[in-house]
Amino acid sequence: MRLVSVVGTRPQLIKAAALQPLLRRHHEEIFVDTGQHYDDAMAGNFFGELGLARPDHALGIGGGGHGDQTGRMLIALEPLLEAARPEAVVVFGDTNSTLAGALAAAKLGIPVAHIEAGLRSFDRRMPEELNRVVADHLSRWLFAPTPAAVANLAIEGITAGVFEVGDLMLDLAARVSADVKDPAVLAAIAARLNLPIATGRFLFATVHRAENRSIAAMTAWTSLLGAVATPDRPVFLALHPGTKTALQAAGIALPRNVIVIEPQGYSTSLALQLHAAAVLTDSGGVQRESAWLGVPCLVLRDTTEWVETVGGHGSSAVLVGLDRETAVRELDARAPQARSAQQATERAAALHLVGAGAAARISNALQTSPREMGA
Repeated sequence: MRLVSVVGTRPQLIKAAALQPLLRRHHEEIFVDTGQHYDDAMAGNFFGELGLARPDHALGIGGGGHGDQTGRMLIALEPLLEAARPEAVVVFGDTNSTLAGALAAAKLGIPVAHIEAGLRSFDRRMPEELNRVVADHLSRWLFAPTPAAVANLAIEGITAGVFEVGDLMLDLAARVSADVKDPAVLAAIAARLNLPIATGRFLFATVHRAENRSIAAMTAWTSLLGAVATPDRPVFLALHPGTKTALQAAGIALPRNVIVIEPQGYSTSLALQLHAAAVLTDSGGVQRESAWLGVPCLVLRDTTEWVETVGGHGSSAVLVGLDRETAVRELDARAPQARSAQQATERAAALHLVGAGAAARISNALQTSPREMGA
């Protein structure tokens, strides 16, 4: 089958890296990067590290407001799809690139395949929630990563073309897990960053969502990070460029013992999560990576689409929102400072990840044409 795959952000590159080898073995793929994450720190170095093919079309859309960014993507994608004449367009996740790819394809009558279909946070204030709902209702193939995602689609009346395939990101994490568990990897990262990074003696944080860039939100989460950071266990904050710009514009300084690092490559990010005492994040991808790695994770949101990682017995993640007292309490319970080095050492030594097999299931399902599915 002739396919166009549309990506644009760092998490989508991770998913594409897990899928692309099988996709190209069985299909003809045209690879399109919208450039939604438009700098090398966020996306550029991922291509070489993950073994991704360079895009056949790099649209260079860059940043901007949601409407502006999505509109420019639509304008660029429509003639590209008209010229390529694919049998399907593959979109990933919940970004503006996902929405634009799904809309452009649907308006041209091209079937859409949505990877990570059915996820719901049930918070429509989040742009990502709106993107994923629209993409699901436009899609012919809906590749759900979890049983909960399948159930969400059924509630919305979507049952045709739904496949529970597992999580593509787990496939890739399993591929590199043997490398990142070695403590020597952490030593190499520490030397490269010129920082005193030791197993279990730091916290790893990421903050990137739009709702966490208001002045009130930034004031709250910087205070939270300051409350959990200590001289003996600092927070290493991999600072998203958009978040950095918002902090600077608001004149908000980071507290002592919160140390900014550049966004890291895929394997480095996994290694920093695995060897950390705990992770603090508003990222859905980091949230579930930390779950596979067994790392305590404080989710800086009030809701999550990855419900499997929170709330249950033995779950690694907990929703703390931006409440500093809750964060301090949960961190003390899950990663007490006196034991966090031993916990992290034991966790890394025991790590053994097995892939979900999602890439094979997706590639196989795409061999069923829309006509055979009753389209």
